[in-house]
Amino acid sequence: MNVAVWEAMRRRPLRFAFSAWPVRCWAFLLSGTVVGFVVLLLMAALLFVGVGLSVVGVGIVVLMGLAVLGVPVAALERRRLRLVEPEPLLDPHGSLPGTGVWPWLRTRLRERATWRELGYSLALGVVFTATGIGFTALLGLSLILTATPVIVWAIAPDTVMLVPGRPISEPVAALPGSAAGLLGLLVSAYAGGLVTGAQVWVAQALLSARDEDLRSRVIELTRSRARLIDAFEAERRRIERDLHDGAQQQLVALTMTLGLAEMELRGQDSPAAPLISRARDEARQALDQLRSLVRGIHPQVLTDHGLPAAVAELALRNPIPVHVDIDLPHRLAPAIEATAYFTITEALTNASKHSGADQVTVVGRLQDDKLTLLITDNGHGGADPAAGAGLQGLADRVAILKGRLVVTSPVGGPTQLRVEVPCSA
Repeated sequence: MNVAVWEAMRRRPLRFAFSAWPVRCWAFLLSGTVVGFVVLLLMAALLFVGVGLSVVGVGIVVLMGLAVLGVPVAALERRRLRLVEPEPLLDPHGSLPGTGVWPWLRTRLRERATWRELGYSLALGVVFTATGIGFTALLGLSLILTATPVIVWAIAPDTVMLVPGRPISEPVAALPGSAAGLLGLLVSAYAGGLVTGAQVWVAQALLSARDEDLRSRVIELTRSRARLIDAFEAERRRIERDLHDGAQQQLVALTMTLGLAEMELRGQDSPAAPLISRARDEARQALDQLRSLVRGIHPQVLTDHGLPAAVAELALRNPIPVHVDIDLPHRLAPAIEATAYFTITEALTNASKHSGADQVTVVGRLQDDKLTLLITDNGHGGADPAAGAGLQGLADRVAILKGRLVVTSPVGGPTQLRVEVPCSA
């Protein structure tokens, strides 16, 4: 672990005492002494009250508060470390927005970082506070000795004594005390740097995020994104059902009613007949548009019959001929099927708009519990995933399911999308 103050002392030991580093270290140690003393009092009070009230059960709650006391203390320390450490420490805790006190408390008590922070708080209250008091005494004595001539001249002549029994009557006689004070300040500069570096080193070891903390946060973020995707897919299916069973059926009934009215007026010289015929054509167009919208939201065939049937229907509506070869031994999870379907949809749309291809092949297999899709067109190639949000969005969606999307598109073609999604995701 790199400690900035130690590096400054090592690289420029002579200039260190005359730089801003000693003042920053002194501010860090003096403020840490105050914070550590307050933390020690709080920990002692919570421990005393918790043990005393544990017989009636309330003390357990107090002791749980003591266990998580290190969390706010660590947050304060990570901010205070910026006085002497330019690189901020990463917070090892994940955010818990919208949760109550008890879920927050349960989550924090399960995290190893909480107990490391409690250990640091104990070290801050005992070890670093005692060290800070000793350093404060050294620094204060050095400052007083340095200012002895001023004190003798302005405040207390004939009363200040550097040597017991020998009062100083004039400022010049106090110059040896100033020399000793300057030497003490020099010692304080290097001692403060060493002690500060030691505390920073301990803080980096106990307060910074470790690999397991970051891994757990990545896992939780991945799970939360997967939950959002599941909720999004459920909402898409609900909207699809509402449109299919509601507005779509009403448009079908309206078309049939207009057709019956048109039949009743057939052969009659009525000015309403062409209007009804026109209204029926417009209702059919609206019905076709609504069906296309429903398929874009979430195709019913995907829900009812699975991925092969849904892709086969998609191929029939594609302007470029599509050869589909998807052979799966069983149905897959809804999230995996939806991801695969919309990946194929986006690939076919891109091939129709940009590739100049006249043939697309879609192959899907399930091997080693992993769905593998190959979408290949014979176009001119040159597809760039970074050029637009379509392929990048599909790659992000596949990544949520711990899968990957590989695009191979040399200039001149062909373009191939390879999608791999583990079914265990």
